[in-house]
Amino acid sequence: MPSLIIAPSLLAANHGEFAQGIQMIEETGLGWVHLDVMDGHFVPNISFGPQLVADLRPRTSLFFDVHLMLQKPDRFVEAFVKAGSQRLTVHVEADHDVAQTLKIIREHGVAAGIAINPDTDPRCLLPFLSSVDLVLCMSVFPGFGGQSFIPSVLENIHFLDQERRQRGLNYRLEVDGGINVETGLLCIQAGADTLVAGTAFYKAANRQDFIKKLSA
Repeated sequence: MPSLIIAPSLLAANHGEFAQGIQMIEETGLGWVHLDVMDGHFVPNISFGPQLVADLRPRTSLFFDVHLMLQKPDRFVEAFVKAGSQRLTVHVEADHDVAQTLKIIREHGVAAGIAINPDTDPRCLLPFLSSVDLVLCMSVFPGFGGQSFIPSVLENIHFLDQERRQRGLNYRLEVDGGINVETGLLCIQAGADTLVAGTAFYKAANRQDFIKKLSA
């Protein structure tokens, strides 16, 4: 199993001080930042676009793990690649040719990920598992931060971990939504190796202690 990666979600940072939110991640020694891109169509909220990614890119060497919660993600691949994204993760439920979008992402030279919502049957991902380097299980319904973890998602994580092992694949298994120390450890036990923590990270009284408890 790959070593644990914690990717704080910038969505939970102060939106007027995103650069400071990046600095908080760097100060903990973590290497990834998770960027949630929402269009107001696929999810009922709007966040930011490629311009913010481009503006932040020169300020940090953090790995940009970009989650496209877009109705038509294929239309925005090139813009987000040019902005400095290092992985683009798209939803299987969105309105696009999933296989073709993943192919386009890889052809642009960045890593490709596939995501599912909590109520989506993980078996729908089976045709794509050999084409991605990350699978993202949403553990809340996407759109807003600060939601409570949906425990049934642990079954999805376990299923996708078993598929990974049986097929000899090496995609990372990421979980996003309601992640704190308690739920994060449950996800790790189920097979996850990558955790997106938003509110719990930025609101932690001691962020180093939060990371240490998850990594124990």
